[in-house]
Amino acid sequence: MILDTAADKPAVVRAIPRGNGAPEDWHAEHPEGQLAVDVLETAEEVIVISTMAGADTSDIQVYIHNDLLTLRGKRLRPVKESEAKNTFHEECFWGNFSRSIVLPVEVKADLAKAEYKNGVLVVRVPKQRTEAKIQVTIIEE
Repeated sequence: MILDTAADKPAVVRAIPRGNGAPEDWHAEHPEGQLAVDVLETAEEVIVISTMAGADTSDIQVYIHNDLLTLRGKRLRPVKESEAKNTFHEECFWGNFSRSIVLPVEVKADLAKAEYKNGVLVVRVPKQRTEAKIQVTIIEE
């Protein structure tokens, strides 16, 4: 963060971790994969589909807060790196992953349901019904 000082010279201020329970390596880079998702809409609900092949259901977390859906989890490599003599090509991401999506309409987050089957997560969130007509009272002066 750069702040202007009274002498019009920039000063650099470093953030210092306070006793917030942050891990010792809080400053280290932690690579995280980003999921591919499909977001669909029906008359009654919003449906989010994501492939998570290799993830165990105990490692998947789904959160909804207002109109923000967050998917988190991790998947472990089925073959230990120490077993492999050489790696010729690598595209799959192993480790922690996450994705946050702003849902396109208001939803009833408390009624959301998620199903994980054959490596595919399907989250269904009912849409919040809102009246298109809002009565406005006119006050004459």
